[in-house]
Amino acid sequence: MTLHSVVRGAGHRLPDRVVHNSEFEARLDTSDDWIRSRSGIERRHFAAEGEYTSDLALAAARAALADAGLGPDDIDAVIVATSTPDFTFPAVATLVQGRLGMTRGFAYDVQAVCAGFVYALANADALIRGGLARRVLVIGAETFSRIMDWTDRSTCVLFGDGAGALVLEGIEGDAARGILAVDLQSDGRQAGILHVDGGVSSTQTAGHLRMQGKEVFRHAVEKLAATATTVLERTGATAGDVDWLVPHQANLRIIRGTAAKMGLPMERVVVTVQDHGNTSAASIPLALSVAHADGRLKPGDLVLTEAIGGGLAWGSVLLRW
Repeated sequence: MTLHSVVRGAGHRLPDRVVHNSEFEARLDTSDDWIRSRSGIERRHFAAEGEYTSDLALAAARAALADAGLGPDDIDAVIVATSTPDFTFPAVATLVQGRLGMTRGFAYDVQAVCAGFVYALANADALIRGGLARRVLVIGAETFSRIMDWTDRSTCVLFGDGAGALVLEGIEGDAARGILAVDLQSDGRQAGILHVDGGVSSTQTAGHLRMQGKEVFRHAVEKLAATATTVLERTGATAGDVDWLVPHQANLRIIRGTAAKMGLPMERVVVTVQDHGNTSAASIPLALSVAHADGRLKPGDLVLTEAIGGGLAWGSVLLRW
């Protein structure tokens, strides 16, 4: 029996606190105009004190399950993409599994920073195709506000917190639906241009995010367009066939540059960065869930997702909604 992975449901969760650009003006040499012109970001959400990555992931999971019309015990596996877990261990995914009340199955985390959700989707698809799971809850969840250096205006204004989730289900038959192709890449030689300067083994601290913005931008547009082209070629599709590009929501200039390189008009790009900031591994599932909820994503639409993050790690997934 050959199975392929289709999307059954989508959901998301954003913290209640909304932080507008103006909040940074009092303590940093920055302005709303400066932030908007360089990133396209107008606002983002920050988790409250005592609100953790697993809380956001759990709420997004429940929303995705409700959208799919499924319960916790209909799920065989939970995969959470995150770089900001509650604890060193256990995994956020196991915390979600327990709080959902799942009585079977397995759960684990994936860490590929902003590309994490693409990697998690690839993992889920492989589990389904390999017969290890029939339904997988795939979540991207982050609380990047916890690793910001609030004196560094080049980074702290860019990131936000949130979570998004999809329910993938293995079905037989119509192979033109669901996940059609995946491309994953990484280059550890570029690890220094986007990293966190702390960790359990090195400093015994969480550390702060550090980024060489110009270098990241240069790599991002080139590599995102390349991985998107690769995944399209694997199916014989072209950019003209894509109904929606749903990119990692890091920076509006990167999104526009990638779309232009692919020859896609911005009218066919889902953009949420203005409202959420860069939510790392949560950004793609957040954008998918928002576009699903507002009716932009329709059954049968060809959807291309792509992301790049620290590592460097990048990749893309082509799917039929």
